[in-house]
Amino acid sequence: MRKFVTTLLAGLLLAAPATAQQCGGSFAGFVNGLKAEAMQNGHSRSAVNAFFSGVTQDQATLRADRRQGVFQLPFIDFSRRLISQNRIDNGRANSSRWDSVFDRIESRYGVNRGVILAFWAFETDFGAVQGDFNTVNSLVTLAHDCRRPELFRPQVFAALELYELGDLDPATTTGAWAGEIGMVQMLPGDIIENGVDADGDGLITLKTSAPDALTSAASMLRALGWRPNEPWLQEVTLPSGFDWSRTGLDETRRVSEWRRLGVRARTGSLAAGNMQASVIVPQGRKGPAFLAYPNFNVYFEWNQSFVYVATAAYFATRLEGAPIYDAGNPGPSLSGQEIQELQRRLAARGHDVGGIDGILGANTRDAIRREQIRLGLPADAWPDRALLDRL
Repeated sequence: MRKFVTTLLAGLLLAAPATAQQCGGSFAGFVNGLKAEAMQNGHSRSAVNAFFSGVTQDQATLRADRRQGVFQLPFIDFSRRLISQNRIDNGRANSSRWDSVFDRIESRYGVNRGVILAFWAFETDFGAVQGDFNTVNSLVTLAHDCRRPELFRPQVFAALELYELGDLDPATTTGAWAGEIGMVQMLPGDIIENGVDADGDGLITLKTSAPDALTSAASMLRALGWRPNEPWLQEVTLPSGFDWSRTGLDETRRVSEWRRLGVRARTGSLAAGNMQASVIVPQGRKGPAFLAYPNFNVYFEWNQSFVYVATAAYFATRLEGAPIYDAGNPGPSLSGQEIQELQRRLAARGHDVGGIDGILGANTRDAIRREQIRLGLPADAWPDRALLDRL
């Protein structure tokens, strides 16, 4: 799922009627505001009334939004939970089954099949579990909720547009709790912008057509900045005495320079020397290490969780033939509550940790590394009890 608002859809917010509430308040009043805004933006009264006629607030959606503790798991635990032998076997079987579709995707968009297969596996287990939340109810509920209205409010109007195109039924279209639809879980706005009728039936059906879903995912990744036919992640080994302050996505160097510093591919060869890359150690200096190429950053446009991104990117390499990573022997991880306490202490020192949520995201990791440097600790961005006590 993509966690940002496109410029086109964000513009809808600027056109809202002055009396429309942006979030919160009476749910019925909020829906009336959405209807008025939709008609002001050119949608017919009949279409608007039909689209919103049965909308209700969905408490299950709100509970799901607040229950995302899985992202608090460290990389090794998270990746082992998501990557099973069954998913690997199914990934390879689907690669063979849809070989011609993936060939066209790789030729047209330059996105490797492993990348698409990994998303397909994680999002819906290759289409088997697409979610049973009513899409319109979920989107309107999350737009009304004041946590992230800037994301979900525009998606309501995108869903209305899909309804007018005949690609969404407000009463029967279902998907994930956050409003994503189909085998690779795309938001309505992304479907409008990047949906592809790859099977030639005149419709974009992401719930039942694998060619449509897979090609639409590749189209979206390319639109988000995917660099054709370039790598995204590669496991590496690091030399003894490596300067850990050089790790992290904000430290980018040419591959030739990393090679000079002793970075080596665990298997195969590093990419061309003139490519830019960052060294990341998702579980600190004692865990696995990777070289993240520019395409790795595109993953964050799909999902902003660092542990999800690292796992999806790594799984894509496994599906392309890479071996299981060397897990090493990382130190024990802090609990979710301890991470929250660490985030509070980092925030008190002026760091932007992106929210006190117990999730070791990119902002929190960057703040940890800065404090490790300040305290003279190995700056690998991995939190431990010693750092928490020092702060």
